Amino acid sequence: MALKFLIVDDSVTMRRIVINSLKTIGHESFVEAADGREAMQKLTVDESINFVITDWNMPEVSGLELVKAVRSNPKLESIPILMVTTRGMKEDIVEALQAKVNNYIVKPFTPQILREKIEAIVITAA
Repeated sequence: MALKFLIVDDSVTMRRIVINSLKTIGHESFVEAADGREAMQKLTVDESINFVITDWNMPEVSGLELVKAVRSNPKLESIPILMVTTRGMKEDIVEALQAKVNNYIVKPFTPQILREKIEAIVITAA
């Protein structure tokens, strides 16, 4: 199954890094959003998006709020979500997992780490 990623980060540079990492590991289909609000709009309009990679710290609607919104929407609740963030404290990771992110990466990361996390999520979801 081909994955179409929604990359959510308020930093254009960080979105580029994630997209370039995805290209490095063989993925070619992406949509971008600058915050959780824009991400929810794109998710409700574009039904071909089947994987979300989101930052946590964003203005307006944070990544954690986005995760909770996706998980509470019956049409979207099963979409895999990978959180990529600078927040590496154990309490933060626990909070994200309680909100039902599928996996968690602390920045900075390598394309190899991104590949491993995505594959782990896809295998678990299959």
